[in-house]
Amino acid sequence: MSKIIPVLLAGGVGSRLWPVSRKALPKQFLPLGSELSMLQETVRRLEDLNTCPPLVVCNEAHRFLVAEQLRSIGVTPDAIILEPEGRNTAPAIALAALVAQAADPDAQLLVLPADHFVAHPDAFVGAVNVASDIAADGALVTFGIVPKSPETGYGYLLSGAALDQGGHRLERFVEKPDLATAQSYLADGRYLWNSGMFLFTAAAYLEELAHWQPAMLSACRSAVVGAVRDRDFLRPDAEYFATSPAESIDYAVMEQTARGAVVPLDCGWSDIGAWSALWSVGTPDTDGNVIEGDVMTVATRDSYIRAESRLVATSGVEGLVVVETADAVLVAHRDQVQHVKAIVDQLNSELRDEAQLHQRVYRPWGSYESLTVAEGFQVKRIVVNPGQQLSLQKHFHRAEHWVVVSGIAEVTCDDRVMHLAQDQSTYIPQGSVHRLANRTDSPVVLIEVQSGSYLGEDDIVRLEDDYGRNQSVS
Repeated sequence: MSKIIPVLLAGGVGSRLWPVSRKALPKQFLPLGSELSMLQETVRRLEDLNTCPPLVVCNEAHRFLVAEQLRSIGVTPDAIILEPEGRNTAPAIALAALVAQAADPDAQLLVLPADHFVAHPDAFVGAVNVASDIAADGALVTFGIVPKSPETGYGYLLSGAALDQGGHRLERFVEKPDLATAQSYLADGRYLWNSGMFLFTAAAYLEELAHWQPAMLSACRSAVVGAVRDRDFLRPDAEYFATSPAESIDYAVMEQTARGAVVPLDCGWSDIGAWSALWSVGTPDTDGNVIEGDVMTVATRDSYIRAESRLVATSGVEGLVVVETADAVLVAHRDQVQHVKAIVDQLNSELRDEAQLHQRVYRPWGSYESLTVAEGFQVKRIVVNPGQQLSLQKHFHRAEHWVVVSGIAEVTCDDRVMHLAQDQSTYIPQGSVHRLANRTDSPVVLIEVQSGSYLGEDDIVRLEDDYGRNQSVS
């Protein structure tokens, strides 16, 4: 079998899963239906395929999340490719194909969105093996999900003549149908849901891109030639990449090519595109409820209820989605959850932080959580991971008091360096050059009380930083 390189597409916001999925921490990095994040589950799904180290394509803001989540499950990626800006899936895959082809001209790419659910990984592995045999002959293979219902929320694939290696020729893509059309597709038996997963050689994809989208290929090739390596990260040239057309792989290549093939896949798949999907793939109780967290129900049926920070109780309801986080609560009918994106759009239009950030914000060194905010002060809980440190910095508008809750913190304040253990504290005056570091093998947890005339995260002047961040990013 040819060498298979997984290409994990880890961009996207997942706004229909708000308030749990937000721009700073979207659904692919969250544990939804598992103790692992969806990205981690996608990687674990590959273990029986004996694939090469993955290529991950993500945006700049999520680079350390990707690196840390892969590290925590013992996976070292071949590269984490940072899209300078979102240009849809066809250019993202082109970046990965160019990187893979430079290392191995015969490599096959298994392109997987990092936010899909698969209930039966063995069926997925079997379909990938069939697709690999087809792709070895130069085909561009997509995976079509065997439909279980007349779904109107997915696009469809029409499968054609059977191939000797297995699978079928790909006849055409079909847009999301109305209910009557979807019912006819289900009865026909040749129509499959469009999964957005693909397998092909890097060479075959780039050849088709050269034919159908030459401007896109040229822009991506120049972006990769001008790329800069930074640790595990590969940064394509932003100016060249910005000139690429922004198109999906379906529109740019797969709907045009004569080399398309489709392998049917029956693996309990879902793209987790809305909260109703988590109800569908979850394990219901005797009343048909799927429950996550501290939840009490009375006379409640067929509902998805998720509590993240406090008790949620329901009584006398049916067919609802109730999702609670520390700073927001969503209540919706299960058949209306596709409109959650409109809520996110409204939050964005009003410039509200709830569209972007959780109360707990993840940084490359650890995380911070805002506990309370009022006029002139803010209280945060800060966690510094083992071996990590914040930037050497100062603030123009605030002072800070630090109290260590657990671990041993190394504190630099102007010309002093001190080590603080549990219950010890220090004061960082306004304007002082300071740094917080963890030189131990255990997390450091502390409470920070900020006081001053302005407490925004952009009141940071960085003098040194391990993570290559500019002054506007905390």
